[in-house]
Amino acid sequence: MTIEENYGRVVQQVRAAEEQAGRPAGSVRIVGVSKTVGRDEVDRGYAAGLRDFGENRVQDAKAKFAPPLPSDAHMHLIGYLQTNKARDAVALFDTIHSVDRPELIEALERRAAQIEKIVRVLVQVNIADEEQKHGCEAADAEGLIRQIVECPHLDITGLMAIAPLVGDAEAARPVFRGLRELRDRLAAIDPRFTLPELSMGMTNDFAVAIEEGATMVRIGRAIFVE
Repeated sequence: MTIEENYGRVVQQVRAAEEQAGRPAGSVRIVGVSKTVGRDEVDRGYAAGLRDFGENRVQDAKAKFAPPLPSDAHMHLIGYLQTNKARDAVALFDTIHSVDRPELIEALERRAAQIEKIVRVLVQVNIADEEQKHGCEAADAEGLIRQIVECPHLDITGLMAIAPLVGDAEAARPVFRGLRELRDRLAAIDPRFTLPELSMGMTNDFAVAIEEGATMVRIGRAIFVE
């Protein structure tokens, strides 16, 4: 199947999952994970209607997206961000999903202030406590969010999690539910913690993630490969 056909199928599947969950159509944003493909495939995704693109590595995205995408396309950094890459990340990405430590927040605020840009950020939580995964512990999320809300050039918009790779999507449900419940607890603490976004769910499990409240699903293989 072509990228255009793949994207159309994914849109239908996401809309079906929204309906199944009793949520409004269009309430879930599809972030096309373009890390494994080149600019030609990205442009085909854009032509098909995809507007959000997720990359794991700053240096790869710098090379791939010069010249930049059209103004209505949005770049998401979904991979681990080294502090020394903060300047390039702030310049290139609209939303950074993988904020997980105080020193990274400091670096992002400093770099965003230099170019007078507001950057949307999500706190990545290692909700499943996997040793090999990045992300803060759930107990540390409140402190990071408090730090972010004091940064005038960072806009805290929600939480992100990466579920374990499992054969049955239902096995990932506790992770998605745990992130949503954490978000709800945090949002009740302080009126500044609005946290509307939940970035969770990928090709194998996004329908379950949507049932549990995902507002952004990160889908690569089902769009660009299959």
